[in-house]
Amino acid sequence: MTLFDREEIEAARTLVYSQMDPTPQITWPLLGERIGAQVVVKHENHAPTGAFKVRGGITFIDWLRREHPEARGVVTATRGNHGQSQARAATAAGLEAKIYVPEGNSVEKNAAMRAFGADLHVFGSDFDTAKEEAMRVATKGDYYPVPPFHPELVRGVATYGHELLTAHPDLDTVYVPIGCGSGIVGTITARDALGLSTRIVGVVSAQAAGAQLSVAAGRPVETNAARTFADGMAVRVPVPAALDIYATGADRILAVSEAEIAAAVRLYFECTHNVAEGAGAAPLAALLQERGAMAGRKVAVVLSGGNIDTGWFARILAGGVPDA
Repeated sequence: MTLFDREEIEAARTLVYSQMDPTPQITWPLLGERIGAQVVVKHENHAPTGAFKVRGGITFIDWLRREHPEARGVVTATRGNHGQSQARAATAAGLEAKIYVPEGNSVEKNAAMRAFGADLHVFGSDFDTAKEEAMRVATKGDYYPVPPFHPELVRGVATYGHELLTAHPDLDTVYVPIGCGSGIVGTITARDALGLSTRIVGVVSAQAAGAQLSVAAGRPVETNAARTFADGMAVRVPVPAALDIYATGADRILAVSEAEIAAAVRLYFECTHNVAEGAGAAPLAALLQERGAMAGRKVAVVLSGGNIDTGWFARILAGGVPDA
């Protein structure tokens, strides 16, 4: 099952490139030495908001202006990167962006969202609670609700997978983080549209393993908590529409610990001098788990974002693990 064909993704690329440049995919020899494989990094941390979500904001707001011209703006929930994307695209289009975040959200991501034009609101103890409030607010006014997973978000996000897989069609495996699912579904969609057989591995935090548990159970499984410093993956409730696609389109789903994610953040900085946030480092953490099986192969990891708070990054570089 896939959402878009090659022509539709290529049309999305044209739209996305009207507001940003493609991000690089770089083969880093030091990472290759550590893994024992040829490792390509897809650098979504080089996107205008520092994360892959910016792509979906561009396509979603373009769709909204065409299909719902009466909308005053958008309302959505986020842990940060999706909110930056929506605020940036909405503001550029002359629309408002009402963004909900949970208590204790990243201070620096909150500041970035406000800088991109967000009207920021703090509500609830976690992402899923903030999402419920955002969707409730959407029913009471003229702000269009942006869910965490929507076909137009996926169409934009699929452009990074298209870039990676057209540049490296011979990849054996690609490791992709899973939050609400747009990233992995976009990568699956691009792979299928290009007619490739590349295996796609989804990665979750062991502290927010709903996607992995749901695939194993064959139905959505809600976890009691999602306390991980990899806030882009801190989701308690899997999105059924996304689950339907990655349950069959992904080769497997791996869970990584907080310590493994922190080690991957350090390794990225040591070997590439790139800053990775928790969700951005999780694919490398999963590859490290499987480096024996991946030895000698050509693989890719999606560095989905680099928006980690300074304090957390300093603690990780000092050898620690942040408290979520």
